[in-house]
Amino acid sequence: MIKVCSFLPAVTQMLYDMGLDDHLFGVTFECPEKALKEKQPVVRCILEGKDLSSKEIDALFSASKHQGKDLYYVDEQILEEIAPDIIFTQDMCDICQIDTACTAAAVSKLDKQPELISISPESLEDVFESAVTIARALGKEEVAYTYLDALQKRIDKVVDKLRTAKALPKRVMLLEWLDPIFNCGHWIPHQIGLAGGIDMLSNPSGDSIVTQWDKIVRYDPEILVIAPCGFTVERTLTELHLLSAKKDWDSLRAVQENRVYLADFDLFTQSSANTLVNGIELLAGIFHPEAITIPKNLKNKYQHVDCQLTER
Repeated sequence: MIKVCSFLPAVTQMLYDMGLDDHLFGVTFECPEKALKEKQPVVRCILEGKDLSSKEIDALFSASKHQGKDLYYVDEQILEEIAPDIIFTQDMCDICQIDTACTAAAVSKLDKQPELISISPESLEDVFESAVTIARALGKEEVAYTYLDALQKRIDKVVDKLRTAKALPKRVMLLEWLDPIFNCGHWIPHQIGLAGGIDMLSNPSGDSIVTQWDKIVRYDPEILVIAPCGFTVERTLTELHLLSAKKDWDSLRAVQENRVYLADFDLFTQSSANTLVNGIELLAGIFHPEAITIPKNLKNKYQHVDCQLTER
């Protein structure tokens, strides 16, 4: 059997989704809960167990990048014991996950040299292609096509319902971080488009970037979705005041019309194909409730913010 380690939560999720998790032996500390219960954590981070604010996290990651220091490290003893044939890594973001260069340095000491496969999607199409890359590496490419066909049918169903309802695109904004504020990038604008929205402050197929508050005020979104990278709804709630205390918060159309929502990060910033389709279905229901009903399994993945009760 081909033995693999996944250093990306998204890859781990897709291995489980495609029924290929029997090949998986090592994971990262940020992988889905089920994987952490069944597989050995190989990648760790010096921030584990620390309760830091968005601003503190951003400052720490920025400083480490500037100084050339790694916040992630590999448990080389466990990796040696697993002796994987393949390690899935990434080169898209050296802040959020361990990258290929750091992984290569760790595996260079191993007696058995694994193949390093970088999964670094930029668009929604790239994410879907990633599933094929993963399955192909395990000699089970057809599994990926079956998986993706089912996901495409779910997307088509959303698009068809919006077309039938003659739903006009909503002017929206999705935030990937709170302090500082980051817009959304990579595949998220594509998710928004398929869900019947348009985010003119986003960066399709590119990195999210710091976005000034006054620019958001001028843009004046009809709907605001807040889904910081790595944050659950509950975690985001603790920092919502960072937005609601800002000048002109009350003047935003999204606030005035009570259309502000929080959502779990894994529907957007975790690039596993199934969770991103979940994100499309959720957004479609938020943007166009007259046409789309949010699936029951996603009811606990988001929260509507009552802007009349928001602390300032």
